[in-house]
Amino acid sequence: MNQSGSFLRNFDWILFGVTLVLVAFGILMIRSATTGAIDPDLISRVPDQITYTIIGFGVMFVLALIDYRLLGGMHTWLYVVMVVLLLLVRFLGVEGDAGSQRWINLGIRIQPSEIGKILIIITLGHYLSRRYHLMGDLRTVAGSLVHISIPLGLIFIQPNLGTTIVFAVIWFTLIWAAGLRLRHIGLFLLIAVLAAPLLWSQMQDYQKSRITTFINPDSDPDAAFNILQSRIAVGSGGLIGKGYSNGTQTQLRYLRVRHTDFIFSVIAEEFGLVGGVAVMAGIGVVVWRILRGARMAADPLGSMICYGVAAIIFFQTSVSIGMNLSILPVTGLTLPFISSGGTSLLSFLAGVGLAQSVIVRKRPV
Repeated sequence: MNQSGSFLRNFDWILFGVTLVLVAFGILMIRSATTGAIDPDLISRVPDQITYTIIGFGVMFVLALIDYRLLGGMHTWLYVVMVVLLLLVRFLGVEGDAGSQRWINLGIRIQPSEIGKILIIITLGHYLSRRYHLMGDLRTVAGSLVHISIPLGLIFIQPNLGTTIVFAVIWFTLIWAAGLRLRHIGLFLLIAVLAAPLLWSQMQDYQKSRITTFINPDSDPDAAFNILQSRIAVGSGGLIGKGYSNGTQTQLRYLRVRHTDFIFSVIAEEFGLVGGVAVMAGIGVVVWRILRGARMAADPLGSMICYGVAAIIFFQTSVSIGMNLSILPVTGLTLPFISSGGTSLLSFLAGVGLAQSVIVRKRPV
C-alpha cells in the first residue's frame, strides 16, 4: 500500500496530462489531414493512431512501474535486441518510400530505429553513468562512440539520415551530461569535418536533393513544391487560423505528406499562430517536466535517461517545425506526439514512461 501510494504521489501528473492532450490533439489533426482520402493507407491512419495510442499509454504505465535501474542492469541484452532488430531490417525489411528499407513486418509493421532511440538511451546511459568520473579519459569517450556506431551505421544504410542524426544528438547529449571535456570537442569537430565528404558520397540522391533544394529551391522545382505549399499554409493561417478542417492547402490536397512530415503546417493553417504556439508550449512543458526529473533523479543513470528522452523530443520538435517553416531542410522526422506514425508514437510514449520511472523514484527532498 505504501509503495502504491508513493508511486501515485510521485507520478508526474502534469507530464502525463499534457502528453495526453498532445496525443489527442494529434489524432484530431491526422483526421483533418486525411479527411476525404481514398487511399486505404490514409483512411486507416486515424484508427491506427488510436490503437497505438492505447498501446502506447499502456507501455508508458508499465515502464513507469518498472524500476529503470532494472532495465539498466539488462543493458547488454537490450543492446543485442536493438542490433538484431536493425539487422532484421537489413535482411528482411519492408521497402518504403524512395527505396528506404526501415520497417519489418511482425504481423504489424514496426520501425526498429524508433524503438532503438529508447534502447540506446538506456544502454549508452548505463555505460556513461558507470564512467562519468572518467570523462577526462579519451578512451571513455571513444568507447561511447564505439557503443553508438553500430546501430548508427545500420540506420544510416537503410537509408535513414534523419534518425541517424537523432542518434548522434542522443550521443552528444549524454556525453555532455556525463561531463564531456571541452578539449575533446575540438577533436570531434575535426573528425566531423574530415568525415563530411565521405558521408556526402554515401548519401542517397533524394537525401542530397533535400539539402540542395533547401539551399537553392530552383534546383528541383518538384521537391520545392511542398516546401512552398507549407509556407503558404502557415502564412495563410494568420493569427487564429481558418478553423478545423477548413484549411485550403490541406483540404484541396496541395500539401503533401500533410499527416506526417508537414502536420505542423496543417495546425498553423487551421489554428493560426495561436495554435502553433500552443503546440510548441505543450511540447515545451513535456521537455521541462522531464528535465526537472533529471535534476531530481536518484542516480546518474536516472539523469541520463531523462536527458536523453528530453533531447529527442526537443530536437525532433525543432527540426519538424523548422522544416515546415522552411528554415531547415526536410528530414522526414515526425513531430512528437502529433504526427501520424505508430512506432514513432510508441517510442515517445515509452520515453515518457521511462522518465516517469525515474521521477517516481526520485531522491528524497
